[in-house]
Amino acid sequence: MRTSQPAAFSRLKLVAAGALVLMVGGCSGGTGAPGPTPSGNATSTPTAATVTPPPPATPQAGTGSPPAASTVPPAAATPAEEQLARLSLEQRVGQLFMVAAKATGAEPGTLEALKSYHAGNVYLSGRSKAGAAATADVVASLTATVSPETTGGLPLFVATDQEGGYVQVLSGPGFSTIPTAVEQAQAGPAKLRANAALWGKELVSAGINVNLAPVLDTVPSPDFAPSNAPIGRFQREYGYTPAQVSSLGNAFAQGMQDAGVDPVVKHYPGLGKVVPNTDVSRDVRDTATTRNDPALEPFNAAIRNGADWVMVSNAYYDKIDPAAIAPFSPVVMESMLRQDAGFTGIILSDDVCSAAQLEPWTDADRALNFFGAGGTMLVCADPTSIPAMYGAVLDRAGKDPAFRARIDAAALTVIRVKTGQ
Repeated sequence: MRTSQPAAFSRLKLVAAGALVLMVGGCSGGTGAPGPTPSGNATSTPTAATVTPPPPATPQAGTGSPPAASTVPPAAATPAEEQLARLSLEQRVGQLFMVAAKATGAEPGTLEALKSYHAGNVYLSGRSKAGAAATADVVASLTATVSPETTGGLPLFVATDQEGGYVQVLSGPGFSTIPTAVEQAQAGPAKLRANAALWGKELVSAGINVNLAPVLDTVPSPDFAPSNAPIGRFQREYGYTPAQVSSLGNAFAQGMQDAGVDPVVKHYPGLGKVVPNTDVSRDVRDTATTRNDPALEPFNAAIRNGADWVMVSNAYYDKIDPAAIAPFSPVVMESMLRQDAGFTGIILSDDVCSAAQLEPWTDADRALNFFGAGGTMLVCADPTSIPAMYGAVLDRAGKDPAFRARIDAAALTVIRVKTGQ
């Protein structure tokens, strides 16, 4: 669905062996902002998502003689399918993880995830005031891990959270000071798109090809905004109607696309109506949003505009799937995003490693539940959680053909988005 390949990938070239050779030298999923004191208790009993294998093929009717051979030639494999075939299962699983790296410099745990657990994606977290040149050096240290042994030569997606206002990871020389979404909206769609293109070019100069923004959550009113801990309290909303959010939030997304940066629209199906913040509170529930809610329109518009990434929130949605948080819900990810909205890109989790909402589940179950319910790529703010998550997914994929099929399909989606195919 990409309209143009990320600028960072223009410096990479596929070679016959399937490796990618560097042509030049080398939010989190959460808010990244202060939040309220954790409170609340999870009331549901966490269970791993159940994957139902497809039914066996129906035998051909007739006299019992073997069916005639098909005269239809098999479809030729696409370049993305050929690339997938060259990856080991270990490398395919690694493509489905996005691990945090401190924006001031990657720690050993992050490098271990990239080198030993084949993680194919990374995001710069925390805060750095060192500027674009220093950030480019950090990115180069991460992209240097790419090899036929680690990622099968596939390039890294390198992301950060550059919304503006309280949520701006990168600052200093070469980076603009980006205002809050409330302030951005005052520029109007055309000017905001131009501004976002400038901010996107700054990211490209530092080697960033994915921005974990914009927020497309609709806060229902200015009066409610201060009570809406994850969004309104930090002025992350582009307006108070779905139409306003759709017009302005998607102008930001299109500006990023213009610069060659993939925007990640979030937090599907919306965090504008909750009160606590899933980063620091448990059992956070949206009691109002429905499967056909008007607040879904900004996300649907982004998908129509070619967005390749949608981040799901960590909240429960009582009128959609009260038994499962969104990243564990096939209703949210498969029925709503894939079927209702026709989304074919990367379904990205919010951080599932450090958020308080996820405390009832083990690291292994978090990963198994997410991929079992239809997720594509898991965001992990704590690199020390990667070994358990990766190991659980690898083990299940080796034993369960239906789960393996999900992993292969997710890895193919990531490859298609990475290579623009």
